[in-house]
Amino acid sequence: MTTVKASAVAIVPQSDSALSAPKRRRRWDLTVVGIGIAAIVLIPYVVMVLGSLKPRAEILRIPPTYLPHQWRPGNYATMWDTPEAPLPFNLVSTVVIAVCATLLVLAVAVPAAYYTARRRFPGKAAFLGLVLVTQMLQPTVLVTGLLREFLTLGIDDTWLAMILVNAAFNLSFAVWILHSFFASVPVEIEEAAQLDGLSRWQTLLRVSLPLVWPGLVTATIFAFVSCWNEFAASLVILTTPENQPLSVALTKFIGQYDTAWQYVFAISTVGIVPVVILFALIEKRLVAGLTAGSVK
Repeated sequence: MTTVKASAVAIVPQSDSALSAPKRRRRWDLTVVGIGIAAIVLIPYVVMVLGSLKPRAEILRIPPTYLPHQWRPGNYATMWDTPEAPLPFNLVSTVVIAVCATLLVLAVAVPAAYYTARRRFPGKAAFLGLVLVTQMLQPTVLVTGLLREFLTLGIDDTWLAMILVNAAFNLSFAVWILHSFFASVPVEIEEAAQLDGLSRWQTLLRVSLPLVWPGLVTATIFAFVSCWNEFAASLVILTTPENQPLSVALTKFIGQYDTAWQYVFAISTVGIVPVVILFALIEKRLVAGLTAGSVK
């Protein structure tokens, strides 16, 4: 009888440190690259904030200084009383126009996107294509025609005019992104809600909107930022200094022969604070909205 002896081969596993070394190296490489990109993006903002804390003579000094030799936090207090522009009114105007225009965009875009996602009608593809084409137009191109139209209607140099302009030019993006989100919601969910006694509007508000919340947040933030930063149409349509937003009021401190750089930096810093806070509050939902549908 033949006896077969099996020799056991011992396999010595590699240490965890040897296996994870390439991963750690890759992680450190990505960290260094991320810090470098963040520094490139943040350096202009740091220069702006530091410039707002300097006196004007120090800003214009050659060679320039990075940290202020004389700290002037009072620039943020004195800029509100400068004769160049009524900044308190400009800030109120910016907030009113941006908030109202964003709300108007959502009020129109939500039912429009829901209808196009749930209904089939003749010319649907042409309608969506037309919505996409309007995204290519900017207020700068049409500002002359818009001004003549508002003069005819008698609403030139008013907040209402700028609310309509900002809402119109941000509506197409909101409709497109919300259309894709509503189309991704299964119809069976809404049918079940209607069988339980909900009307079409109740189904939209109670069932569909919570499911497309990331898309709603994405449309909101992009519309608000666009309205907050709008400049060209406001410069032409709003002629009263008190009605102009901060983006237009900022130009009052930039002259042909002299510029109050300390106030320019301070106003710019104040202008980006609401947007930064808004991004910080809804960052997670914004990322979810931008990446939705990327993985199936």
